[in-house]
Amino acid sequence: MENGSLAGKFIVLDGPDGCGKSTQVKLLAEKIGNTGIDVETYRDPGATKVGEGIRKILLDPSSGDIDVRCEMLLYMAARAQLWAEKISPALSSGKCVLLDRWLSSTCAYQGYAGGFGIRGVMKIAEDSLEKPLPDITIILDVDADTAAQRLKSTPDRMEQKGSSYHFKVREGFLKLPEYRDNIEVISAADDIRKVHRKILEKLNQRGFDINVIQ
Repeated sequence: MENGSLAGKFIVLDGPDGCGKSTQVKLLAEKIGNTGIDVETYRDPGATKVGEGIRKILLDPSSGDIDVRCEMLLYMAARAQLWAEKISPALSSGKCVLLDRWLSSTCAYQGYAGGFGIRGVMKIAEDSLEKPLPDITIILDVDADTAAQRLKSTPDRMEQKGSSYHFKVREGFLKLPEYRDNIEVISAADDIRKVHRKILEKLNQRGFDINVIQ
């Protein structure tokens, strides 16, 4: 039976490096697709030629130190292109759009951990993006030890920033519900299927009608 409540909705899964969001995006996309809703998934930054070029600059260790303001603006530029080229057309056609990261990441990384300020990031986003906030953002929270175990052996430029920085990133993500009421946090320390079920339950609680039974 078609689930009309998810058509044209914009959903983000986010969280610290190693939280498992990429895996959960795939599982959720499959679940939504099985309800009869067309779903598009994108990664941020990326998914466009411009975005992938910016992603390379941001994540390649050879880029070296990038000023936090420059870093933030690069992420925002990639996001603006992704919105114009991919997200907006998909939403306009009634598809559900599911993202691996979005504005919440910039708030936690550059805003909180980088010292630019969460409100400062949100202000830039409001001036730069047609729709800075998705219908719902689900933050997948993990402690530093669990995250470290899940990360690939060769860290990218952002992953190389050190434990104290990533501790603050996690703090930043946990603070985000204080700024917007459409942001939820769940523990992602459990096994993959349990985390997937938590995501489905949270969507149901927020009025997105999706079958939780696995």
